[in-house]
Amino acid sequence: MHRALVVDDHPFIRSTVCMLLRRERLQIVGETDNGIEAVRMARELAPDIIILDISLPGLDGMEVIDRVKRHEHPPKTLVLTSHLAEAYSLRCMQAGAAGFVSKTNDLGELNKAVRAVLSGFTYFPEVALSSVYSQELHAPDAQRIASLSRRELMILQQLSRGLSNKAIGEAMLLSNKTVSTYKGRLLEKLRLNSLIDMADFARRNQLI
Repeated sequence: MHRALVVDDHPFIRSTVCMLLRRERLQIVGETDNGIEAVRMARELAPDIIILDISLPGLDGMEVIDRVKRHEHPPKTLVLTSHLAEAYSLRCMQAGAAGFVSKTNDLGELNKAVRAVLSGFTYFPEVALSSVYSQELHAPDAQRIASLSRRELMILQQLSRGLSNKAIGEAMLLSNKTVSTYKGRLLEKLRLNSLIDMADFARRNQLI
């Protein structure tokens, strides 16, 4: 059972998030309303994932991400915030978060993001992906990556890490045939010839 730490300064949000995570069969090992406690609890309780707001007393969420990623066994960090994705999702990605979900969205999206992050994927809105590709990557590659859907990007990451079609299918609840179809589509859209090329492409563009 995966272990979760919930960090938000609004008791109602914490309660709602904990309820959603328990429905996903996660164990809530702790919850807190401030950044200083979050860093301490992350070290002492060793959660697999932290659900983290940005605006917190003590330390803000960005600082929490930075400190937690330095732990010997850092957990995944999934940001859940009311701040605009356009303003913060890219910053969270660059800071080292594994995902970003806006509180203005259906909170059911949180479950999708948690499953993705715990399966080894990242989960960010398209605005963040478009920004990072346009700002930081080689232009032709950026255009190709920007053309990918979120699911295609997730499968690209897992294929590039060497996972089999079967393992990816089990993690994403897809058939082997569907994963194979995605693989062929990725090779075509990215103009690549093999999985070796795909792994090189992902490393070159900081996707893995």
